[in-house]
Amino acid sequence: MCTAVGFAKKDYYFGRTLDYDFSYGDKIVITPRCYYFDFGGAGSSPEHYAMIGMAHVAANYPLYYDCVNEKGLGMAGLNFVGNACYGEPVDGAYNLPPHEFIPFVVGQCRNLDEARELLKEINLVNSAFSDKYPVAELHWIISDKSGSIVVESTASGMHVYDDPAGVLTNNPEFPQQLLQLNNYMGLSCKEPTNNFCGSLPLKPYSRGMGAIGLPGDLSSESRFVRAAFIKCNSKCGDSENECVSQFFHILGSVENQRGCCELADGKYQVTRYTCCCNCDKGIYYYTTYDNHRIIAVDMHRENLNSGRLICYTPIDTEQIMWQN
Repeated sequence: MCTAVGFAKKDYYFGRTLDYDFSYGDKIVITPRCYYFDFGGAGSSPEHYAMIGMAHVAANYPLYYDCVNEKGLGMAGLNFVGNACYGEPVDGAYNLPPHEFIPFVVGQCRNLDEARELLKEINLVNSAFSDKYPVAELHWIISDKSGSIVVESTASGMHVYDDPAGVLTNNPEFPQQLLQLNNYMGLSCKEPTNNFCGSLPLKPYSRGMGAIGLPGDLSSESRFVRAAFIKCNSKCGDSENECVSQFFHILGSVENQRGCCELADGKYQVTRYTCCCNCDKGIYYYTTYDNHRIIAVDMHRENLNSGRLICYTPIDTEQIMWQN
């Protein structure tokens, strides 16, 4: 279970939480322009835009969970279990398994408009990376400074939806997630007014009462509403530190704490990492469940013309600074 957000200020920021009960061995991975992608049913790509994001690297291949390219286009895959449905190869289309979808789009498209056009030629197929890594049931958010779209492949076909909220969680299908925001039109960041009964002397007794009714549980529907409300009402300055800090506060509102989401066999789902990428500058910021300090990796400090993956292991121990 995860939450993804796009956030526009002077620069554009894109990121997500990844909520799960274990890690595959995640890395911050920079894929330079000359890394060779063999997309099988969609041909090869010896040259493409450089990208940075979180991935598991298997057989020297970056299985991206999320990434942003050097032009400022970001993309993330989120669990969509029970609804995702992929088809068979189709003649004349780019036939892609889910694990190739992110690098294929982000590697070729400079912006959201180009991504929309490319999506018209893509067919997502039911093909696993290997026996060890079964086909992931996902849907995706694609985002840049102009806005966001959501891509879902279901039993009724592949759908591309405008995402005016700039937020995505998991189930249900995206149109239902967006529709439910209508149930919360009465929420406000301001003090509430007495619409209950004019003859009763009702008044606020605490700050923040305008948002009474904002769901606080960890379900995907509730996280969608909460992230959308907080993002849309969020205020901060334009400096990099202010924007990055505010972005992590937005996603902090939907994080999973150990013990609150129990799975089978005594396991617990937690927010394994939270990321925020400055799409204009190519800087990937992240925290992990056990490290609250914001760590940054700048893709432009690396050789983006090489053909070899550049990987950084997340710093996963708490960074506490003593003041005395």
